[in-house]
Amino acid sequence: MRIAFLVAPEGVEQVELTDPWQAAKDAGHEPVLVSTQQGEIQAFNHLDKADTFPVDEVVGKTTPDSFGALVLPGGVANPDFLRMDDKAVAFVRDFFEQGRPVAAICHAPWTLVEADVVRGRELTSWPSLQTDIRNAGGTWVDKQVKVCDHGAGKLVTSRKPDDLKAFCETFLDVFAEEAA
Repeated sequence: MRIAFLVAPEGVEQVELTDPWQAAKDAGHEPVLVSTQQGEIQAFNHLDKADTFPVDEVVGKTTPDSFGALVLPGGVANPDFLRMDDKAVAFVRDFFEQGRPVAAICHAPWTLVEADVVRGRELTSWPSLQTDIRNAGGTWVDKQVKVCDHGAGKLVTSRKPDDLKAFCETFLDVFAEEAA
């Protein structure tokens, strides 16, 4: 399965990109780095610059039709940049409209809020997002990982880097179920 990893040109939490990416690759999937600009993205270790990664495809020039699923890594700045980009928000919304599975960790649900896809769903995130999620019509829960199948397509969410092992195992299981 081709899996889109949508990130902004800078601000993604590196481990929230690299751990799920490697897990998808190890499971035989094809991870694809999608961003709002060509070139490279700048990852971060919290507030410090980390590594750069080459962009494979650009939002607006690719569509969810060419992917089986979507992963949204966190980082504080990453989803804040994405939710200000209309094409990125539409890209995310299209996954839900097509009933394709989505996985989001940490601050990534900010992009889901902007895409107006959390209404009626139960999800988790970094705790500071709980008011935003509730105001957008979602139910916030404090769990290591949460799978919600309300509406079209399943949504897998996790709170933080400490939850990455459970997050990766769960989204891979959900993606495999959806592909079957």
